[in-house]
Amino acid sequence: MGVRHFLLSFSLISCLLSQCARSDSTGSQLLKGINSYRASLNLTALSENSNADCLAEQLAKQFKGQACTNSTGDDTVPGTEEQFPNYPSYLSKCHLNVTVTQDAQVMPACVPGLVSDVVLTNYTKSQYNQYLNDSKYVGAGIADEGDWVVVVLSTNTPTGSFTPASADTSGTISASFSHFVMFVFLGFLGAVLM
Repeated sequence: MGVRHFLLSFSLISCLLSQCARSDSTGSQLLKGINSYRASLNLTALSENSNADCLAEQLAKQFKGQACTNSTGDDTVPGTEEQFPNYPSYLSKCHLNVTVTQDAQVMPACVPGLVSDVVLTNYTKSQYNQYLNDSKYVGAGIADEGDWVVVVLSTNTPTGSFTPASADTSGTISASFSHFVMFVFLGFLGAVLM
């Protein structure tokens, strides 16, 4: 019975790891392809932006299981773009606020099987290439779910940098840090009084 549990556990872990590798592979291959495309235009490479990655992941989850149509992804007819009603909650999950994402560009694409060459073409030879050709974009976040891949471009401006909302620029101590300090202080006080 122990061997069966081991084999079952090993099989599940292998499946999970292969899925994670496929997702990471899609994103890293796409970023590499986009950067090669930008290099051919004498533009700087996009760096990976982990906060944009987080937003891309939240948006990709929304598209998972959705069919490809001319009102989704890079085939979208201008003016019929899908809105993201849960955008504020996606930002919250990524510890972002709308002010640091205003200059960002969200670009979803649906490619059955996520064939890497086709995925890249969906960005470089579509309405999205205008954003890839723009030097104001310096970072990218990429995520995929099912047949969907989402690229989120970031800038180096305060309104597009994806700086976390928890970063306090006013010079005051953030609430989570002050709670931590209070917890440590109470623990110390409890140890002294015992």
